[in-house]
Amino acid sequence: MQALPLSVFQRLPKTDLHVHLDGSMRLETVLDLARIQGIELPADDVAGLRAAMHIGENTGSLVRYLEAFDVTLEVLQTREALYRAAYELAHDAARENVRYMEVRYAPMLHTRQGLRLTAVVETVLKGLHDAEVDHGVVSRIIVCGIRNISPASSLEMAELVVAYKNRGVVGFDLAGAEDDHPAKEHQDAFQLVRQNNINVTIHAGEAYGPPSIAQALHICGAHRIGHGCRLREDGDLLHYVVDHRIPLECCPSSNVQTGAVASLDSHPMRLYFNLGSRVTVNTDNRLITDTTVSQEMHLMHTRMQFSLDDIKQVVLNGFKSAFMPFHEKRRFLEAISTELADFDPTAAADAAAANSSDVEEADAG
Repeated sequence: MQALPLSVFQRLPKTDLHVHLDGSMRLETVLDLARIQGIELPADDVAGLRAAMHIGENTGSLVRYLEAFDVTLEVLQTREALYRAAYELAHDAARENVRYMEVRYAPMLHTRQGLRLTAVVETVLKGLHDAEVDHGVVSRIIVCGIRNISPASSLEMAELVVAYKNRGVVGFDLAGAEDDHPAKEHQDAFQLVRQNNINVTIHAGEAYGPPSIAQALHICGAHRIGHGCRLREDGDLLHYVVDHRIPLECCPSSNVQTGAVASLDSHPMRLYFNLGSRVTVNTDNRLITDTTVSQEMHLMHTRMQFSLDDIKQVVLNGFKSAFMPFHEKRRFLEAISTELADFDPTAAADAAAANSSDVEEADAG
């Protein structure tokens, strides 16, 4: 059967539950902010900066992959920069029909020029809110602690989560270099969040094996797992995740680029789906990975043998796994289920082709 074009997946309704603010900027914006702020970057044009940051390249390790964040964080230390990054991320998501998104970042990494943590959170909330008004995408925030920074700093991030519960912050995450930085060292942060009935997701099973996932679930109380590529190495734990409907935030292209998975063809997402796991598909970092949710879906279709019906189920998994109140989730699911049932891939492809022709004619005119 002939593969469906990317345009079909661009028109599907979608979620993006695992997307980092500081890894999902527009490259042109990074350059512009650096110019405004007088910051010297490794290059002063798009092509040069793309090469210097290894955008879309297979870096071979998570630590090497994370080096690109040194560039983006350099320009994300002002209110104006944070607002712009948040607004543009939501706008970009809306343009590919993402309906709901959970943006994660660590506010403590944006205080080099004296911004208060509360200002960092409120500025990003404002940018996401304004983009929702203008473009219709619903966005919420997940605050991150960082594994390779002190547990005390993670506790401080957890306190922010509690302070902004029901004000746009919907969860707590632990990100950063996974190897040799166990999540259990940050238990105070997780305990505070769970005591306040707040959602937890943890990066686990990406650069370290199944024990990292077990620790995230059984010691830290994670409700979702970020990545989970190496879950397949422990069949018993894999079935526990399936049986307990624990969502997996899969980011296929990113996993290949960090060396967590050898290739898209060998990505375990297909196995997890076949076993009945609640897999979701996400970008991780739109800029650094050089991707969109639609592109990830197209790769699932062309490289991992996911049919359109399979991907529709993954779409529903995304909405089912969202950190939102049940009554909101039910409304989303009812509307999205109807839309998916009526979705015509041929009509979607034809509409995309017509839109492309209109654009070409307008450009020629």
